[in-house]
Amino acid sequence: MHTDTERCLRAVQSKDARFDGWFYTAVLTTRIYCRPSCPVVPPKPENMRFYPSAAAAQQAGFRACKRCRPDASPGSPEWNERADLVARAMRLIADGIVDREGVPGLADRLGYSTRQIERQLLAELGAGPLALARAQRAQTARLLVETTALPMAEVAFAAGFASIRTFNETVREVFALSPSELRQRARPGPRATVPGALALRLPFRQPLNPDNLFGHLAATAVPGVEEWRDGAYRRTLNLPYGHGIVALSPRPDHIDCRLSLTDLRDLAGAIARCRRMLDLDADPEAVDGLLREDPRLTPLVDKAPGRRVPRTVDADEFAVRAVLGQQVSTAAARTHAGRLVRAHGEPVDDPDGGLSHLFPSTAALAGLDPEQLAMPRTRRTTLTGVIAALGSGALQLGVGSDRDAARAQLAALPGIGPWTVECIAMRALGDPDAFTPTDLGLRRAAAGLGLPHTPAALIRHSALWRPWRAYAVQYLWATDDHPINHLPTN
Repeated sequence: MHTDTERCLRAVQSKDARFDGWFYTAVLTTRIYCRPSCPVVPPKPENMRFYPSAAAAQQAGFRACKRCRPDASPGSPEWNERADLVARAMRLIADGIVDREGVPGLADRLGYSTRQIERQLLAELGAGPLALARAQRAQTARLLVETTALPMAEVAFAAGFASIRTFNETVREVFALSPSELRQRARPGPRATVPGALALRLPFRQPLNPDNLFGHLAATAVPGVEEWRDGAYRRTLNLPYGHGIVALSPRPDHIDCRLSLTDLRDLAGAIARCRRMLDLDADPEAVDGLLREDPRLTPLVDKAPGRRVPRTVDADEFAVRAVLGQQVSTAAARTHAGRLVRAHGEPVDDPDGGLSHLFPSTAALAGLDPEQLAMPRTRRTTLTGVIAALGSGALQLGVGSDRDAARAQLAALPGIGPWTVECIAMRALGDPDAFTPTDLGLRRAAAGLGLPHTPAALIRHSALWRPWRAYAVQYLWATDDHPINHLPTN
């Protein structure tokens, strides 16, 4: 979008928050860059330059605006919608791959050379993977400086910097303030003093309807791993450097996020996973605008706009849970998953609630005895087959995975049918066009609205909803009075 100067100018002059994260506005006279909705008086058009990423603006010598905090804007919806190399790379960078494994590790995950990745990211985003990771480290550093009382040396290494000197230089360059000055300017209020505890605000694009989003997560919560408590969805997180517990509460203009981490180096990755799970980088105006073009869906969208697709923090975990949930009720699926967690999950301490375990990794499940599972033999075989494929790497479901390849890998496994493939594509792979035409709840909702309700006819009609069929599913499911569609009240 940043190449469409007229459209960018209109967005900046109208202070349109819908475009926050789509592009960044740099001002030649002040040498700062802002989000489109920055509240200051817009500069003259001839003094504006537009960049596709904060990293590109930083590389061009601009520093972040202290008023609108462009680094805290929602992420571009493109990286979750698209399935090409650039989008896959951006999802992996957000997950911290470059900080942990370097650019060669990113290239290895994507199956391309470092040169190809550098070239494509530079062409589209104006910055390479190192610059994009550096911009993310700067944002993480700001969060830690402003919300904790950690010594600056600990902040530097927790944010992913290799040295305190690099940390100081980067913070000065990006924010035009030293780390100490950044902390002094932060809004007043108590800072976290408990090691690893943080309180954050996760932004999103309006509108956001929390009912089906949090309702689904709470209704399908695995005992010991997830719970709804005191108005918040809480769950354990299995992270690269350790583990964590997160509590997420919907607010009118943000998601209240309270994180407890055993290693603060996991902060950026934990935030990225929570944002993906809650689909916070979606563009509801684009989604709802297209779905409203179908007269049958218009009343549903107008009644509760801004529905998101409830996703997951761990794709491998969801694949296992999807198999456990085949052809059984929500309650039965929770029971099966809870037994698996108690038998194979790693115990954790939760002084604030009832969480007790991490969901077991594929390595922990490798020695699973299928005879101990209270389910039909065919589903036991399916489950052990999925676990083996995930453990060997024959099935790739990570944030950087190729969605078409993952679908093919899933479909090749015994006992994995189209419904399971599309559920995993929707919630684990984050495909906004995933569609489950054989789902009984979906077909019942379609029939009630006068839509075609046989799978073949529903697929044909769903062409009107592309590329947002996963969101159409959420609106159709919401016609049923099931707990997944209601925000819990206690």
